[in-house]
Amino acid sequence: MATPSKTPTNSASSKPQEATAMLRADHKRVSELFAEYDKARSDRKKKDLVSTICTELSVHAQVEEEIFYPAVKRALRDKELVPEATVEHATLKDLIAQVDGITPDGEMFDAKVKVLSEYVKHHVKEEQTEMFPKAKKTNLDMLALGAQMASRKSELLAGRIA
Repeated sequence: MATPSKTPTNSASSKPQEATAMLRADHKRVSELFAEYDKARSDRKKKDLVSTICTELSVHAQVEEEIFYPAVKRALRDKELVPEATVEHATLKDLIAQVDGITPDGEMFDAKVKVLSEYVKHHVKEEQTEMFPKAKKTNLDMLALGAQMASRKSELLAGRIA
């Protein structure tokens, strides 16, 4: 895999992916960005990485909340996994707001990014080990859902970059 770039990814330009494959790819990208942040030494590099991380997470969360979660909730008749994930997204958004657009100012900034990273890892683990396997066992058309999500992701990224 190529080294992560500073620009957000655009899944719509690649071949169609199943919804869960697309989300897993997003998870992997953000994990790589957090690893890159851990190695970064300059405040400029940290700020750039945090900006990319926040964009990736915000767009990912919005696509999940608008498209993936409602489809999974309906298909599973779920009253637990999706609501819990939605509450976790609210906490992630609060953490993002604490670091997005902020100039790194030492250990407190690094601590906030670390907490964000750990929280994302927890959320990803739950999605990938609980929600995704259950969703794949439903009659959801994961390829069509993935295409819809990729299209929405492209729209959101275009709006953020413009």
